[in-house]
Amino acid sequence: MQRGTLFLIPVPLAENAIEKSFTPFLVDTINSLKTYIVENEKTARKCLKEAGLKIPQSDLLIHDYGKHKRGNSLVPYFKELMLGVDVGLMSEAGCPGVADPGAEIVAEAHKRAIKVVPLVGPNSMLQALMASGFSGQSFAFHGYLPIDKVERAKRIKELEVLSMQNKQTQLFMETPFRNNHLYEDVLKNCHGSTQLCIACNINGEDEFIKTLTIALWKSERIDLHKKPTVFLLYKQS
Repeated sequence: MQRGTLFLIPVPLAENAIEKSFTPFLVDTINSLKTYIVENEKTARKCLKEAGLKIPQSDLLIHDYGKHKRGNSLVPYFKELMLGVDVGLMSEAGCPGVADPGAEIVAEAHKRAIKVVPLVGPNSMLQALMASGFSGQSFAFHGYLPIDKVERAKRIKELEVLSMQNKQTQLFMETPFRNNHLYEDVLKNCHGSTQLCIACNINGEDEFIKTLTIALWKSERIDLHKKPTVFLLYKQS
């Protein structure tokens, strides 16, 4: 029996960013699907409605792949796909599989010879990189840095060295309520000539993206508390 296709459906990064986020093809795709695997059902249903879903939500089959469900068998998520039904995979924000647990679903799909189709949409890391002015030829995303202050300081210094040695942009992030602490630690542990880009609330109405040297950032006053933020470091030799 022919297997279904797994469509990777990006979700807006910010409130009121629907028009910036969805292509006509994506809207057509969601109106051809009735089964979804999602990280957050409430977010997914809201997103589908705002995107222009014409199928009654009561007709949808939603598989919850939230944090409390991970580690369990993946078999239930693939029942429809193995029967030839197309399925959409959605994150809570951004692109499925990128800094997102959905990568496990995608990996399993490949093991089962299921076709995977990524749709165009917002990605905070790439959009931050685009707007930073840093190298887009060589870059690395490191996700979350250590919570421990000593370990975090050590890691920040390591990333600065990596950037200089490899001429490589270093991207990382933090849980939004700890953004200000990370920002302060970057300023404390990097050389004054190192460049830092702060990309905050990408696609949002209060989007803030700015690149300065560490020395110049020390005279700036910004508040990143509870605002989704990507940090980018670039150190020239």
